[in-house]
Amino acid sequence: MANLSHFMIPAENVDRARRFYSALLGWKIEPVVPTPDPGGIAAMQYHDITTGPTEPGALSTGGLYKRHQNEPILDFVQVEDIEGAVSKVEVLGGKIMQPVTAIPGVGLTAMILDTEGNLIGLWTPVAP
Repeated sequence: MANLSHFMIPAENVDRARRFYSALLGWKIEPVVPTPDPGGIAAMQYHDITTGPTEPGALSTGGLYKRHQNEPILDFVQVEDIEGAVSKVEVLGGKIMQPVTAIPGVGLTAMILDTEGNLIGLWTPVAP
């Protein structure tokens, strides 16, 4: 069974959102080390979020980034076979918003809309 593995929070003002979530929920929010890719994580002002210790049944990681459009909070579901999962999306009535894309050192991701118009990320981590 596929589990939620990561969430992402878009923000108009990343520093303001970081202060808010840190103060409200005690989350550790740290900027990601920039990569040489000019359109990558550095351009997103991406920050890793740690919500607490890893516990069975608890999602403990996320990200905060500069909002680019009117995107909602995005949940990622970890799947074993991302290509296989994406191949089922349109057959089941969903829509592929971003095809399978490699994120170096992280894994493969894709974005889909479910049958109700909800945006969901799919993710397969890079093999250790």
